[in-house]
Amino acid sequence: MTGRCILAAAVLACHFSADAFSAPPGQRVVARTPTLLHSTTDWSRPDLEGTSLVDDTLQEMASDAEFQELSKKIARIGVDGMTKEERATRRRALDEIGVPNFMQFVAEHDDGPTAEGSPIKDKQLYRSRPNILQLNIGLYCNQACNHCHVESSPLRKEETMAADVAARCLELLRNSPEVDTLDLTGGAPELNAQFRFLVRLAREWAKENKRELRIIDRCNLTVLLEPDQEDLVDFLKENKVNVVASLPCYGEDNVDAQRGRGVFQRSIAALLKLNEAGYGTPGHPDLELDLVYNPSGPFLPPPQASLEGDYKRELQENFGIQFDNLLTITNMPIKRFADFLAKEGKMREYMELLVNNYNAQTVGGLMCLNTVSVGWDGTLYDCDFNQQLGMGVVGESATNGIGKKQKLSVFDIETLADLEKYAVRTDNHCFGCTAGSGSSCQGATA
Repeated sequence: MTGRCILAAAVLACHFSADAFSAPPGQRVVARTPTLLHSTTDWSRPDLEGTSLVDDTLQEMASDAEFQELSKKIARIGVDGMTKEERATRRRALDEIGVPNFMQFVAEHDDGPTAEGSPIKDKQLYRSRPNILQLNIGLYCNQACNHCHVESSPLRKEETMAADVAARCLELLRNSPEVDTLDLTGGAPELNAQFRFLVRLAREWAKENKRELRIIDRCNLTVLLEPDQEDLVDFLKENKVNVVASLPCYGEDNVDAQRGRGVFQRSIAALLKLNEAGYGTPGHPDLELDLVYNPSGPFLPPPQASLEGDYKRELQENFGIQFDNLLTITNMPIKRFADFLAKEGKMREYMELLVNNYNAQTVGGLMCLNTVSVGWDGTLYDCDFNQQLGMGVVGESATNGIGKKQKLSVFDIETLADLEKYAVRTDNHCFGCTAGSGSSCQGATA
């Protein structure tokens, strides 16, 4: 590849096997040169510092016919109704190709007898002792990306973590010595009032107790330029927060098409700002900067290692940007992406792609086996995707007595180890995590 970031389908053709994905008959895959400013452009864009993307995002949402149609549908049948409809659509697609439910399929394709320590028991998955505590602290965001599985936007102002929930999450962190990673996500988590509270207290506690704790900020990059966030990079650096940033391409056209007008230039400016602070640069191993790639269409990500090489070369040559690792994540057939697949009539094709590329080696690395996900309201989930589908961990609550099962919250357990006895809740969307090289919030799993 040259200094061009071609359309995602063409990227796949360069990096992945031809039989994994091909363009529909009669449809030509065209490479495009992204719109780039002249090489003398100051990509640091100091003129964008302290300016907001929110108004532009709201304008795009107001003029987006598909978004308006989706909003009307949610108003008519509700979020739960949408989730049930998505699930039924995925199930019909699997029925048409003769595929059973996820765990039956996994059990049938297991490589051999269930070994001691295997997460598969009686056609169910069981987690090991969790070492990652992931908190979705709110759905408010200054962007509204078309692939976003949590459907964040500037309109999601009500779904935000309260102080008592944040405090309880810190208590669980302290009570769970096996946890070595605190993963903060959203929305744009930095715009939540609890973000700095969580980071500061978690870091102070880790220092006082001489405990190794990796804190992750899942950052959309543009938030670093938002009003009142001018000191955000310094705050992250001071507290040794690792930044995992979404950048689905290294060219302007594709990024703006997926994430909104003007997002690419703001993202590049934010990356340069992080580099200036030491993030992703040699000599600063405690300031990790990882980027996240997800496809812009119904196909699998290319191999993570080869795509990382392309990213590093293109970002360095064109913008002087450095970073540590590239993480590839498969688009899950839920929420906005599920709506896209349904509209395009491609749900069956995509589910068949995921099933045909099932990789048994990914099962041991599934994030639901070592991660506990917490929603903004404190509800516990096996993973971030289950969270968006309302599939909470079901178990016995200490407050409601033995034998009474319900969805559990952070107030129903004393330590994350309390969840080991409960089977992971799975469904047909889980094929997205076991296809190809696997997919998780930490990137490829096999």
